[in-house]
Amino acid sequence: MSSPKKKRRKGSGILSNSIYLLLVIAAAFLLNSFVITRDVVSGDSMYDTLSDKDVVMINRLTYSFSSPKRFDIVVFPDSDSLGGDIVKRIVGLPGETVRIDDEGNIYINERLLNEHYGTETIKDPGLASGRGITLSSDEYFVLGDNRNNSMDSRFAQIRNVKRSRIKGKVFFRILPLSSFGAVGK
Repeated sequence: MSSPKKKRRKGSGILSNSIYLLLVIAAAFLLNSFVITRDVVSGDSMYDTLSDKDVVMINRLTYSFSSPKRFDIVVFPDSDSLGGDIVKRIVGLPGETVRIDDEGNIYINERLLNEHYGTETIKDPGLASGRGITLSSDEYFVLGDNRNNSMDSRFAQIRNVKRSRIKGKVFFRILPLSSFGAVGK
C-alpha cells in the first residue's frame, strides 16, 4: 500500500507536469501567433529568390521594433480578400518617389536604384511610368523579383502597401530541403 505522503508526491508531480505542458503549449501558440509563423509561397513572382510552394518562416515581431527596409522581403494580405498572402520585395520607402522608365530602370527620387534582384528587364512600368509614384508617410512600393511575371505596386490590383498591412519579414526557407536556409538580401 502507498502511504499518503507518496500519493501526494505523485499527485503533485502530475499537477506539476500538467502545468508545465500547458505552459509549453501556450508559449508555442504565442510564438506562432505573434513572433514567428510560416507561410507557403504561391506562384513564381519572386523567382529566383523564392519559388512556388516554398515554405518560408516570417518574423512577425521585427517591425514592432524597426521599420521595414529597402530590399526586405515582406508578407501582406491579398487585397482581393481571397484569404491568401502576397510575398514581395520592398523597393520604395515612405515619402520617396518611385519611377520606372521605358528601359526598365528603377529610379528612387530620380536616382538610379542599384539593385540586382530582378530576373529580367521590366517591360511594363505600369503606374510607376511617367512621373512615377510618390509614397505617403506610411506606404511602401513592392516588386516581385520575377518582374515581368509579378502583380505588384506597379498595378492597381496591388498598389502601394500600407505599413499596417505588412505582416512580417521573410527570413528563412524550410522547404524544399535543397534550398533550406536563410533568405538573404
